[in-house]
Amino acid sequence: MRALLSAGALSLAFTLFLTPLFIRLFTRIGWGQFIRDDGPQSHHVKRGTPTMGGIIFILGTLFGYFTATLLISNEPPTASGLLVLFLMVGLGVVGFIDDFLKTRKKQSLGLGGWAKVGGQVIVAGVFALLALQFPNERGATPATTKISFIRDLPLDFMVFGTVFGIILYVIWICLLSAAGSNGVNVTDGLDGLATGASIVAIGSFVIIGFWQFNQSCFGESLNPSDVYRCYDVRDPLDLAIIATAIVGGLVGFLWWNTNPAHIYMGDTGSLALGGALVALAIFSRTELLLILIGGLFVIETGSVIIQRAYFKVTHGKRIFLMSPIHHHFELKGWAEVTIVVRFWIIAGLLAAAGVGAFYFEWLQS
Repeated sequence: MRALLSAGALSLAFTLFLTPLFIRLFTRIGWGQFIRDDGPQSHHVKRGTPTMGGIIFILGTLFGYFTATLLISNEPPTASGLLVLFLMVGLGVVGFIDDFLKTRKKQSLGLGGWAKVGGQVIVAGVFALLALQFPNERGATPATTKISFIRDLPLDFMVFGTVFGIILYVIWICLLSAAGSNGVNVTDGLDGLATGASIVAIGSFVIIGFWQFNQSCFGESLNPSDVYRCYDVRDPLDLAIIATAIVGGLVGFLWWNTNPAHIYMGDTGSLALGGALVALAIFSRTELLLILIGGLFVIETGSVIIQRAYFKVTHGKRIFLMSPIHHHFELKGWAEVTIVVRFWIIAGLLAAAGVGAFYFEWLQS
């Protein structure tokens, strides 16, 4: 418990107090935000605001997690925790390259679409293969080849044979990673919107991880009557600790990212957060539950897909004034703060529904 609380507190302190220093640094070296010419006119005043703020909460997460595990709990980091950081940092690097090219070219487009997807696939593919390694003393690896909802389902890719099954599993993890990281990226269009929504979604895994730890099949506190529904997740407490570190870092960052934002997370932050969210879902065996827990990201991404599909089918007509859907409400005259707070409420309700679905089986007693 000390490590859990310490990870969040240390990460929060890091981002809350050091973000102003990073803002001055990023301003000095010219890492400013560029705005789409076809975007809402109200956004043009944001041009030049420091971006790549994802670097700050990534560093805050690393500081909080490693300090809490190595110095406070005196326990080495687990394979699960390190792999969550791998996907988070790896996708953050892809986002950083995209952001850096934007600042260098002085335009709102960095990496090409296929180049960005290629980077995401490479990182996610390596992550997927590593996640099936590092068995512990019980032979459990951080991930399994099964698809999961609130725990592993009978759907196992290995029924197609070892080679083909591994290929399908890697494709599945790549799809999850690309969907998760791009979902957060699409949502990051208003001051504090993606940050607040990510706090809620990733915060759900603090609850899920801690509950799985208390009800672990190998825990000393497990009630014998609950053995039939215990969890065999590899490192549930470490997943909760790293989720707490991320949430703490985001809370401190939100202080400076809320309207009017002094800094933006950029693709560096949004891709990293999507990666962390997906990794936590994979290792906690809640992959499909992510549709609810990250429901706002699903809605935002869905609005883009629907808009583009409708545009092509109808040869130029639009359902929304502009996508993603938060821009639709901007163009309808809603204040930016109003949109952000209402979308936070939606994100919170969907995450609560996800956590409720996870816990529902424990009400059946």
